[in-house]
Amino acid sequence: MGYYDDHYLSKKPPKKRNWLTPFVVGLVLGAFLFAVLLPSLVQNNLLPYQIMISDNMATNQHQTDNNAGDNIEPSDIRNVQVDISTKISEIVGEVSPAVVGVVNVQDQTDFWQQEEESGEAGTGSGVIYKIENDSAFIVTNHHVIQGSNQVEIVLSDETQVEASLVGSDLYTDLAVIEVDANYAEKAIEIGRSEDVHVGEPAIAIGNPLGLHLSGSVTQGIISGKQRAIPQDFDMDGRADWQAEVIQTDAAINPGNSGGALLNMEGQLIGINSMKIAESAVEGIGFAIPVDDVIPVIEELEQNGEIMRAYLGVEAYSLNDIARVEWERSLNLPDDVEGGIYIRSVEPMSPADHGGLESYDVITELDGEPIQDIVDLRKHLYSEKTVGDQLTITYYRDGEEQQTTVELTSLSY
Repeated sequence: MGYYDDHYLSKKPPKKRNWLTPFVVGLVLGAFLFAVLLPSLVQNNLLPYQIMISDNMATNQHQTDNNAGDNIEPSDIRNVQVDISTKISEIVGEVSPAVVGVVNVQDQTDFWQQEEESGEAGTGSGVIYKIENDSAFIVTNHHVIQGSNQVEIVLSDETQVEASLVGSDLYTDLAVIEVDANYAEKAIEIGRSEDVHVGEPAIAIGNPLGLHLSGSVTQGIISGKQRAIPQDFDMDGRADWQAEVIQTDAAINPGNSGGALLNMEGQLIGINSMKIAESAVEGIGFAIPVDDVIPVIEELEQNGEIMRAYLGVEAYSLNDIARVEWERSLNLPDDVEGGIYIRSVEPMSPADHGGLESYDVITELDGEPIQDIVDLRKHLYSEKTVGDQLTITYYRDGEEQQTTVELTSLSY
């Protein structure tokens, strides 16, 4: 008995196991697996409970739809990944070297010293569209370089070089300038404006409000095609021309003129030209379709100017005079709804050879009715070339007459 008691008393109590350490390690490891592996399992639909949740959601949605009286089948439930596209950044990176600043330099007179000095009269944008031999050709707007004594180009790396004006055209608002090819990094890729669809994305690149904002990028959509916008060149309140343009809601501001309008392939689809600048108007900008640009700049390269068919009359729209004068002064019948009246005829011009006189009223060209002076110019400049025959229907002293003339050339 004593031995047992002594032996029992001499044994050490059993050592308690430390359970806290494995618990902490397991907790940390579980948290790590949860944070790292769970998103991948969910993304790849590898968790069985995810399918159950999706089925429950679809069932609940189906019950809700049935309660509402609709027989709409539930759509597939799937994970949606939102990825910020880098497409625009890639396009801008590729195209930006081909978009340049254009500086209009004009001679200015110092009032106090009575000396002439050159100064910046305005800035715009331009697009390098061709590099050939030793020259790089840039398209911009006519109004950007209008009145310039010198033109300078500001490249994407802010290098400023002198350029020469190849040619310019008032009616299409296009101009071509040329620089040494060594300064041009690349030319832009030309697209087709005919393939543009309303609603598709568009990107505008240019220099709004001056060169300190050069290379600005705006994005929008194509809002409309073949918009006819009246233009008043002599600021007399009457439209002198109607430009057919692409409408976009990509921001186009002063200084953007001459810049590039691009599709989502980075191709040039238009030359930004104008903006309705009214306080009540937002998101309306315009660009000249590239399909209209190409033939004009090719002719400017070759001839330095646009040769257009010439009739040789000073004419005004009937709508510019009171309707009571249509009958009293021009002796027009009641069924005449519009046309142009001739103020004067240039001697030895096609109109003179065709027998037209002052106060004759032209109502049709080649059988097509014309309403105003814009219709006359569009028919001559868009549908006729030098040497073409033109059939003119007109009224003189109340009688309808016809004459046919051969058009000659007149450059602008």
